[in-house]
Amino acid sequence: MSAPLAVAGPTVSLRYATEADAPRLLELASVEAVTRWFSWGPYSVVGEADVYIRALPARREAGDLLDFMIEHTEHGVIGVTGLSEVAVGDRRATVGTWLGRPYWGSGANAESKALIGALAFGPLGFERLTAWTNARNLRSQRALERVGYRREGVLRAWQRIAGEPQDVCVYGLTREQFLASGAAAVASEVTGDPPAAFVVA
Repeated sequence: MSAPLAVAGPTVSLRYATEADAPRLLELASVEAVTRWFSWGPYSVVGEADVYIRALPARREAGDLLDFMIEHTEHGVIGVTGLSEVAVGDRRATVGTWLGRPYWGSGANAESKALIGALAFGPLGFERLTAWTNARNLRSQRALERVGYRREGVLRAWQRIAGEPQDVCVYGLTREQFLASGAAAVASEVTGDPPAAFVVA
């Protein structure tokens, strides 16, 4: 059997979710502010987190979603990050991250973005990562810019939240931009075997 893929950094690590993580995800994602700009949530029962976790192995195998728990050395699981919308031929994917409210501004987002970048631009072989954020979510926009992502435009009425159309900002990060950023200097160690569907080079 292949070893589970994981990425370790100075204060957080990325690992696959287990069923034991469901109560913690409920705790983190039951806060309305956390899921305000998402098409899902907030969670209200642990079964919602459990359904998400149980679907992840099949989604990894299909090349649909490669999500990780963000685990802090002191606080345990504090959020989720991962890759989706993979275009194998173009060697690009979309990165998404969310953290529990107590960990906003802690530096964990920047470190987790550095770790997912090291994985994506390293053993997976991607050339570009895209990130989406609501046009009104200034905190998310600033966070992306701090780790090297560049704003590339606005998609009007791209997403619907609670039945209302929302504008979305598009951010991009190329391999060259990542390597020239401070994120590339964050110590990281990738272990385990990447799912074949996410290895593009």
